[in-house]
Order: sequence, then structure tokens, then C-alpha cells
Amino acid sequence: MSKYIGPKCRLARREKVDLELKSRSTSFAKKCKADQTPGEHSQKHGRQSNYGLQLREKQKIKRIYGLREFQFTRYYATASRGKSNTGAILLFLLEKRLDNIVYRMGFAHTRAHARQIVSHKGIMIDNRICNIPSRLVKVGNRIEVVAKCKEHKYIQDANAHAKSQKTLSWLDVDHDQLVGVVLDEPNRAELSKDLNEQLVIEFYSGKK
Repeated sequence: MSKYIGPKCRLARREKVDLELKSRSTSFAKKCKADQTPGEHSQKHGRQSNYGLQLREKQKIKRIYGLREFQFTRYYATASRGKSNTGAILLFLLEKRLDNIVYRMGFAHTRAHARQIVSHKGIMIDNRICNIPSRLVKVGNRIEVVAKCKEHKYIQDANAHAKSQKTLSWLDVDHDQLVGVVLDEPNRAELSKDLNEQLVIEFYSGKK
């Protein structure tokens, strides 16, 4: 499936939740017409089937993390081989992507912005430059914006906003130096309550 390049708010309106595709310094209500789904007949949709609910949840999580279909399916396959809760493992794998960690630490406005910073060699892991957004970060890894990028306006703006927000408990961030350390595995309790990973498991289970 090709990459979506249309209006970001259209995706958020379709899923009826903030997908964090635009700057988090602006409220969802101001960014999008949240109460109106896209399309000419947006208000005429009836009750969704169980499959429809499962599909929408899968699409929502996939879009939040900015993945293509084959990427998301691969993460699910990895999660399903685990011995514990498949849904939790899936979310933890997505959370541990380098682009997501850069976003969570507040060095980027969005995950797409974080992905661009990483791809352009603007991030170091343990003092070594990494330009692979999908790399899974490990506990103890030190994440830092490279010196030449620390004065970039968009990174500074994102970092300034993040300073006023609560940092996730499993991350330690020094906003003055633009450096962070992964302290622990992601905590499900700190992730959005709007995510229902069990519906994603049911979606893939029904396709077997």
C-alpha cells in the first residue's frame, strides 16, 4: 500500500480521535472538525459490525505510529510469537521504535517529524548516529540530538513545549541538553486509554 499524502485531519476525523499527526501544542478540536467524519455521506453510517470495529482499531493504531500495512502486520506477527499478552507486546514494540522514542522525549512535534530527524542523521544512540527510525531502543540506551541539530527551530519549539508536559515514567529526559535515557520497558497504564489492542488481536485472529 502506498504512503498516504492527503490531509492529516481527514485521518483523525475518520478514526474520531487525535492521532497526534499534527503538533501537540494545539488542541484536537482546533486542529480538526472532530465531530464530523469525512465524506459526502459521513453522517449516514449505521451501526458498525464487529469486523468493522476491529478494522477501525487496527487502522487507528497503525496511523498513530505512522506505519504501512506490511510493517504493522510484521509487528503483529512478532508480538503473536510472545508468551505473554499479544496486544501489550504489540504496543510495546511500537513504543520502542526510535522515531517514537524521539517523539516521546519531546524532541519532535510529531512522529513523522521524529522520523525525519532520525533519517537525516540527527539522533545518536549511545554516542553513535543512527538513521533507522524503526530501530528498537533498549533499556539503558542513551538518546541524544546531535550537536548540529540542537539549535534547529522546530526541535527547539518541540522541546520547549515538552518541558511543560509530564515525562513518561520509563523515560528520563534532560530538556536543556536534549538528551534522554530509556529507564524501563513501556508502561501500558501510561499509554492512551483510547487504544483497544484486543480488537486488533481479534481482527488478525479472524483472518486465519
